[in-house]
Amino acid sequence: MFTCMVVFGVCTKAQDGKTEREIQAAAASKTQGAASEKKWEDFDPKNFTNSTNIDNEWLPLTPGMRFTFTGTSVEDGGKKVPHRFVIAVTDLTKVIGGVRSVVTWDLDYTDGELAEAELAFFAQDKAGNVWRMGEYPEEYEDGKFVAASPWLHGIEGARAGIEMKAKPQLGTPSYAQGWGPAVNWTDRGKVDQIGQKTTVPSGRYDDVVVIAETSGSEPNAQQLKYYARGVGNVRVGWRGEGEITQEVLELSKIEKLEGKALADVRAGALKLEKSGYARSKNVYGTTAPLEPLSGTSTK
Repeated sequence: MFTCMVVFGVCTKAQDGKTEREIQAAAASKTQGAASEKKWEDFDPKNFTNSTNIDNEWLPLTPGMRFTFTGTSVEDGGKKVPHRFVIAVTDLTKVIGGVRSVVTWDLDYTDGELAEAELAFFAQDKAGNVWRMGEYPEEYEDGKFVAASPWLHGIEGARAGIEMKAKPQLGTPSYAQGWGPAVNWTDRGKVDQIGQKTTVPSGRYDDVVVIAETSGSEPNAQQLKYYARGVGNVRVGWRGEGEITQEVLELSKIEKLEGKALADVRAGALKLEKSGYARSKNVYGTTAPLEPLSGTSTK
């Protein structure tokens, strides 16, 4: 990460798009922002009247959409390897904490092998904020199950968090993206940059918002997620001496699935749910089954 250098009174742009003035303004607001940060966000199920209609302009989640990211990450031994991450928005829902949530089925491949499969749950409140209601991830090694570390709002002290604000703005405090003490989920997000431009294999995007994500277990590491209006996440980067995986991903393909392709996604999500009920009886096993999104057919 490069900082802005002032040369003969002229401030050049930093690599992350900030000027010296912007950096100073961010530093000035840090003390004030820290005072208003919350350990977790105020969650009220009454604020969710149309929770599965996720049309937030920075993170729209439309059933049938599939996003494929490609890039690299660093293994424990320091070797950089190919990395592919696929997010499919299913036509299924699950009620969590009294709120019906949209389900995504995520597949994470490292060096060509499936390293993790996950069901993630999202809901949008009346103000337009998108909430992460929890997740059920399974880790694999050499094709075999290794571990599951789910957290779901209302179970084992877990609380939902905000995945994307309705109107992200610079200078605002960081926000909890969820709180799962049983599995050490402590992720937080903060608006890092606005008005950026980026080009990835899927296209060129202007007016991009960058969210810096941190966690309590990795205090000197940040994951940078770039969000394009009307699309969602289009790029992932990193900064910080404590960042171990150094994950770099770019959105390479956007698809609208229908028919058999969507049915295959649904089947994959249901298969993972079945595994969740068997492997996580005290957490995932206490939730109601996945159900079709209202107005859709799963036949």
